[in-house]
Amino acid sequence: MENQNLMRTDLIDETTEVVQHRTKKEKDTLYDTPGIQMNEERKGRVHITHIETDADGAATIGKKEGTYITLTVPTLTAEDEEGFTELEEHLIASLQDIHKQLALTPQSKILIIGLGNRTITPDAIGPLAIDRFHEEMFTVPIEFGHIVFYAPGVTGQTGLETGEFVKAISQRVQPDLILVIDALAARNQDRLCKTIQITNTGIHPGSGVGNSRNEISFESLGVPVTAIGVPMVVDAPVLIVEAIQTVFKVISSKIGETKKPSSALSVGTWLRSSEEPVDVEAIKPIFGEWSGWSSGEIRGLLQEVLPPHHQQLFVTPKETDAWVMRHADLIQTSILTWLQDDVFGSIHT
Repeated sequence: MENQNLMRTDLIDETTEVVQHRTKKEKDTLYDTPGIQMNEERKGRVHITHIETDADGAATIGKKEGTYITLTVPTLTAEDEEGFTELEEHLIASLQDIHKQLALTPQSKILIIGLGNRTITPDAIGPLAIDRFHEEMFTVPIEFGHIVFYAPGVTGQTGLETGEFVKAISQRVQPDLILVIDALAARNQDRLCKTIQITNTGIHPGSGVGNSRNEISFESLGVPVTAIGVPMVVDAPVLIVEAIQTVFKVISSKIGETKKPSSALSVGTWLRSSEEPVDVEAIKPIFGEWSGWSSGEIRGLLQEVLPPHHQQLFVTPKETDAWVMRHADLIQTSILTWLQDDVFGSIHT
């Protein structure tokens, strides 16, 4: 059977190399890895991860050389005005940060591409953001031709590689910078719709869902490319792995708690620590030898027992339509604010 990757992700801080360095000691090891500069901080409700990689670091981490910034609000909801306001503030700051090395001027041309299929809701962020640009540009005093925006659709709709569309438009427009907006895939359901990733390495459309198309990047176009994406889907098998591991943790923790003398004094709801390791020996009588399996071994089992079409299933939140509209608005507003304030000068609308 063809080897499927059941833990696909577009987010750099969900790659195996980063995920496996979560404790303080392990993070210190990752920080000391040649070619990788990683910084994590929390500002308000927003958790910010900033990763810089050179060629050596890129080989270690399994991602392209460049800058990656991820912004996450773990408690974000589709109706969370305060959370989206904070996220917008930090997205604008991240756009400023990641483009500070580019010599953009009021005479620069910016090409904005919205990738995705507007007829499939979780994939529609890019096209919907472009719709917002169409609606707003008539009210913004930026000289005509300095911002060009387009939603090329997907190969299944047009019969042409999306990268070829973008290349043709780029050759015609001759932009100084290309911004690409797209929906991403995550490996953790808690990241869905609550994270934005910005990177200057470009993008492989469809790579997160196993349908990789031609790369859109500086290497393929000869123009700096910044990709902005929001994870909207997660592999269905990932949810099974997470559910199994959660059951192991909960039962292990519960068994450990009942053995403590203090448990007899408990009068409230039992709470477990999410950082508490699984006591394999405690749960082995219940689940047998496979209670000690790693997530990789569980994924291997799923790969053997699940039919191929089940391995290709993806899950998205039931409120996806609301999330997509919110993020399309957020990204469009943030880009336009950054362009007005930092590239085309202080413009008052």
